[in-house]
Amino acid sequence: MTHRVLIIGTMDTKGKETMFLKECLEGEGLGVVVMDAGIRGESPFPVDISRDRVAEAAGSILSEVQNIGHEGKALDVMITGAIRCAGPLCEKGEIEGVVEIGGSMGTTLGTAVMRTFPIGFPKVMISTMASKNTRPFVGTKDILMLHSVCDLSGLNRITRKVIREGGLALAGMVKGIKKYVSETAPLVALSTLGTTEACALRVRAGFEKRGNEVITFHTVGSGGEAMDELIRDEDVEMVVDLSLHEIGDNLFGGDYDAGPRRGLAALEKGIPTVLVPGNTDFLVTGPLALAKERFPGRRLHAHNAAISTAATAPEEMKAIARRISELCGMAKGPVSVLIPMGGFSAFDSPGGPLESPEIRRVFSETLQADLPAGIRCVESEAHINDPEFAASILEAIGRF
Repeated sequence: MTHRVLIIGTMDTKGKETMFLKECLEGEGLGVVVMDAGIRGESPFPVDISRDRVAEAAGSILSEVQNIGHEGKALDVMITGAIRCAGPLCEKGEIEGVVEIGGSMGTTLGTAVMRTFPIGFPKVMISTMASKNTRPFVGTKDILMLHSVCDLSGLNRITRKVIREGGLALAGMVKGIKKYVSETAPLVALSTLGTTEACALRVRAGFEKRGNEVITFHTVGSGGEAMDELIRDEDVEMVVDLSLHEIGDNLFGGDYDAGPRRGLAALEKGIPTVLVPGNTDFLVTGPLALAKERFPGRRLHAHNAAISTAATAPEEMKAIARRISELCGMAKGPVSVLIPMGGFSAFDSPGGPLESPEIRRVFSETLQADLPAGIRCVESEAHINDPEFAASILEAIGRF
């Protein structure tokens, strides 16, 4: 059986490049469906799904899209149509992978379609935008972004190499993919960062010993979003939200912002949940020089050349505690809050760069004053990364 893949193209500006990619994929034995979602000009090559069909799928006609007069709004229409054209191909098993070539507009188009496909479905975006912040494009999905190095304008010694690389990557994924049997082990969602990893490893090992499957999410903004998405979409049995600092980053402009609804998915579904204020002792920002500008007068820690952390201020910690209390009030199932009074992260350790017993006390006092009745809250003298604290989390789960 021949594997078939979808190329999403803007044939008015990337026609030759798209057809070269098609030839590369066909050279690997793949069948190719080409969709043209371009707006201006005409396609210089025949395609399988025309731009007229894409516009019609969005409830419009191409001439109306061309006359919108705003490139972003016109693109939004074509994105809607492209998603509606591509979705059934995936659902019916008529394609097994997707790829796009593009600059900022093409990348916006291609990845918007890719984000509607499930995790595990091969997705490759060859893009001039791949060396920048890719979160707006990747979101919570497993999209492979390949940096084009030079502009994707014409075929030359660079673009041919990069486009072929992208085609080979997709071909390898499609040919190598296997149909997996659905997992049956009870599923646990766990959040963490490197600064609480010691605790996360012990908690994960404890769950796995009990026969659970554990999916761990790195709370860098997109990680928290992905965890909440999994919880909404899958049959999750337990949640240990060990790393809640994305709440503070959302409230106070940190870089690891997962949005205002972070943490709600499990509580609204009534899934048994343990909440821990891991990593709330800091806000995340960029390089140290930038951190000094954004958070003047704070204790700062340069985690690496690209990432710094700023100590959470007492008033900020009160707001974080109140938000967690508010979340608990929305819970439709059992919730426990465990507070490691010995330290909230590796940075908040004896002799650590952001150690602050005061911040822990402010959090605990504020939370317990605001916490709705019926929510179990336990202070532990341990540090979050101490073995006994991980044991207390597993014990709390056992109480549900």
